[in-house]
Amino acid sequence: MSAPSSPQLPQARRRRKNPLPYVLAGVALAGLLTYIIFGNLAQSIEYFVTPTEYKAQAANLQGHTVRIGGLVRAVKYDRNSLDLNFNVTDGSATFPVVYQGAVSDLFKENQGVVVRGTFNAQNVFHANELIVKHSEEYRIPRSQSELKDMLKNAKDANAEGQ
Repeated sequence: MSAPSSPQLPQARRRRKNPLPYVLAGVALAGLLTYIIFGNLAQSIEYFVTPTEYKAQAANLQGHTVRIGGLVRAVKYDRNSLDLNFNVTDGSATFPVVYQGAVSDLFKENQGVVVRGTFNAQNVFHANELIVKHSEEYRIPRSQSELKDMLKNAKDANAEGQ
């Protein structure tokens, strides 16, 4: 014979919480994160203009700090005084650039460059920042002899540039 079972009580109902505050907090958090990410991103993105684009917008850009990108031509660099003079061109328009400071070994004739600075009244660009485009090709030497060849070629190229 089995013992008399006690009657089971129905399970207590849980009070259902209103999800609206959680949804609103999630939306506010997502909005804040979006504002922080994209607001700061928009402020930190700085585009460059080509010499032709600058020529077309010179009235609007005159006196403002701008970035101009193009190819390097007619390089004159004094290693003692660190004075650099060159032209930046996009094929249609060319501007002379004056820069004071050390120059990367990647900086050379027909190389891509972006310079940041201002134009003076004679349309000479006075750069305070120089960004040189480098080769996108990177190769890891597979053997000791390949490494020696790469080092020899780099020394030869450096000797030609001096």
